[in-house]
Amino acid sequence: MNWTRAIEGYGRHLASERGMSPHTQRAYLSDVRQLTIQIGASISPARVDADHVRGWLAGLNKRRSAATRGRKLASIRSFFRWLVREEVRRDDPTAGIPMPKLEKRLPRPLSIDDCAQLASAQRRTSRRPAPEGGARAQADRWLALRDRAMVELLYGTGIRVGELVALDVRDLELRAREVRVMGKGNKERIVPIPERAREALSAWLAVRRHAGVLREPLFISLRPRREESPRRLAAREARRVLDERARGADLNERVHPHRLRHSYATHLLDMGADLREIQELLGHASLSTTQKYTAVSIEHLRDAYDQAHPRARDRGEVGVSGGREAASAARRRGSARPPKTAPAGRRRAGPSSPPPEPGKA
Repeated sequence: MNWTRAIEGYGRHLASERGMSPHTQRAYLSDVRQLTIQIGASISPARVDADHVRGWLAGLNKRRSAATRGRKLASIRSFFRWLVREEVRRDDPTAGIPMPKLEKRLPRPLSIDDCAQLASAQRRTSRRPAPEGGARAQADRWLALRDRAMVELLYGTGIRVGELVALDVRDLELRAREVRVMGKGNKERIVPIPERAREALSAWLAVRRHAGVLREPLFISLRPRREESPRRLAAREARRVLDERARGADLNERVHPHRLRHSYATHLLDMGADLREIQELLGHASLSTTQKYTAVSIEHLRDAYDQAHPRARDRGEVGVSGGREAASAARRRGSARPPKTAPAGRRRAGPSSPPPEPGKA
């Protein structure tokens, strides 16, 4: 089997048997193609050995992070295991190659106040402000409603940016305050929507064209296209929106969609939500993935302790203001309401109450 046939067959395997998203499929296939460029097309997939793979990885060491190298090795390992299963090879040349050691970093959530600022901020771009009236001003108002709905939904549900841009209008149930999300591995989950996100989504759907067509994308791009149907917003555009709104909110730090996901999970845990409920809300396959937020929550508690307790630091007793800060922090953490029972025949993820809404915590 030559490389062309092998890559085509592997692509079909990723789509039909592994159920990977188109984005993940492209990443895996791109990694395999990069390996073929490194070792040359004259060496068939059946003749690749461990030295070939190690040489390719060594070339990545200087310009790629450990996480990226690990993902690329996982792609190649998956490819060769598929070749073994298809009886193209007798062994996996990556079997003895260890995964790169990753630096353990805790997620860095935003504060509740920062999330509120992000939701209410205006985008800060290099473009001149539009004059009142006219198509430009109308487009700016349109974008403001769309962008606010995106931010409120990202923080209010903790969904991934890929899940956000894949949503159709029909996935929303605003009366029930729920959204149907298709996660990794084509696993569907129902996530509750907070009231502020519901209001922002209602305002957005009221102004956009074709909102009544249920199969159309929920979030669309303003950029024109020849077809009549609206163009689905790309994930990179959603990331740019968050970056521009962060500058508009003067947050002085980079904000990406996954950071809102971290904030959602951490705030839920701080408010007393159960870890397994958070796992279901986030769509994590393993509880161990969700457990990292426990460490983040403990860090928040330690910070409050260091600021307020008279024995926490060597500088002596903390004044009245420190005690007030601790009391305020305790009130903000609060405790979550008990989960409601999901309707019969439907699986609803996690607790009934979403994270604290900005300004209401």
